[in-house]
Amino acid sequence: MTISYSLTGAQATHTDTVTPGLPTGTTAGMLAILQVVSGHPSDSIPSTPSGWSLAGSFSGGGGTFGSGTGPRRVTLFVRELTGGDAAPTTAIPSGSSGSVIGACIVTLSRTAGTGWRWAFTSGQDTVSHTAFSAACSAALTWKSGDFTVIGYALPVSTSSPSSPTVAATGITFGVVTRRLDGAVSAGNGARLTMASAQPVTAGTGTQAPTAAATLSAASTGAAGVLRVREASSDVNATPQSVFPPRNLVSATGLTGDDIVTISLRRQAGSALVPVRAASSIDVTGQASFLRVDAEQPLGISVNYAALLTDVNGVQWTVFSGPITSTVASDVVSDAIRGVGAAVKIESPLEWKRDRDATQFNVNGRIVVVGKPRSSRSGTLTVRTETDDAGDAMNELLDSATEGTILVRKQVSLSRLDGTYTLLDDTESPNWYDSYRWFALNIVKGDDWPDVMEAAGFTLQDIANNFSILSDIAAFFPGTLLSIAQYDFGP
Repeated sequence: MTISYSLTGAQATHTDTVTPGLPTGTTAGMLAILQVVSGHPSDSIPSTPSGWSLAGSFSGGGGTFGSGTGPRRVTLFVRELTGGDAAPTTAIPSGSSGSVIGACIVTLSRTAGTGWRWAFTSGQDTVSHTAFSAACSAALTWKSGDFTVIGYALPVSTSSPSSPTVAATGITFGVVTRRLDGAVSAGNGARLTMASAQPVTAGTGTQAPTAAATLSAASTGAAGVLRVREASSDVNATPQSVFPPRNLVSATGLTGDDIVTISLRRQAGSALVPVRAASSIDVTGQASFLRVDAEQPLGISVNYAALLTDVNGVQWTVFSGPITSTVASDVVSDAIRGVGAAVKIESPLEWKRDRDATQFNVNGRIVVVGKPRSSRSGTLTVRTETDDAGDAMNELLDSATEGTILVRKQVSLSRLDGTYTLLDDTESPNWYDSYRWFALNIVKGDDWPDVMEAAGFTLQDIANNFSILSDIAAFFPGTLLSIAQYDFGP
């Protein structure tokens, strides 16, 4: 696992708007870092280019904005390249006296990981001298393999930083190399310099770094430090071989990315729907996270998204591959307990919606006072075709969680699929075969509370497959997650 510095683009300068070109030779998967140095009477943050993310921005150096003096802002934008990427445009307000902006793009490559992770901190040196040193205000987490990018912003276009360094208590950084250095002579002027440190070779911890350099002429300035890491977190979905269908959704590699909070979402089309009991869960110190989704639509492709928040407050989203839950029937189930029945929905639905209203005859005019229209209610008739399916239906109706059932068509039908509260039911069995009809008097209801987690495989499933604890240990040499993800179905 290694991150390495790849390419450097050409610097672009102006008084308010720049479009620096991408370096020649970029490929999909590289991380592009756009460094912007700017100065403006209102100290504006440059606009975020389309498709890029703001990693961080900081203005420092002290004093009043002017020619060769006062604060300058260092801003870093990032983007994982996809191939055929367009050159980005960033800008500060135009028409302002002395405004200045300069920008340049560099790229990094990685050999492993599921993506890129980064964190930003910054500091300033307000003393005009040649021994520039900016102690950053925010601490970042560090570990072996972390790559570091240091961006410098000076108000003096003629002062060139050399011998750049980065240091943090207990952390051993690799060799630091200056990657670009250019004068920004527009407006009141600035200096744009970037350096990178080879991956950390030793030390872990949460420390605020200090960026330093030797200047060719005395100056103040600001510095931004970007810690870059190969991502380890990932999300995967696998079906359980049970009926009704359930999907195991697992997020892994969380500690490697310093993830402290996770939310799981199911994606069908463009909509993201929360997975039960998986919203804003504290996973501090946990390497993995697992939930069972027993409410997924049937017969259509879905993906799962893990919304991750790291210890620095930065949010990330990772997606699973597509998965389709295929069944040979319609399904009525209890998504909490995991039980259900294979049915054929027969009746054309006639939804009734009540409106509590009272009418008055006022001098020959009818005046109606009413409350809002109710949720829909009606009778749903379903057919079971085997004794097992009929028995399963009765078991479901006997003990449905909070009297709520989940109805799903064999291929999802949005105007039908959903949770319903059961008022009463009528069973009509045939005397000459296994067919039974169930007339369910139902009202469209709210979903189960999110705190109610869907059931996966139980301890009884393990007991049915293993005799003694040593058998379990031998079969699952990994972690408890291996047991939770195992398919105990037929």
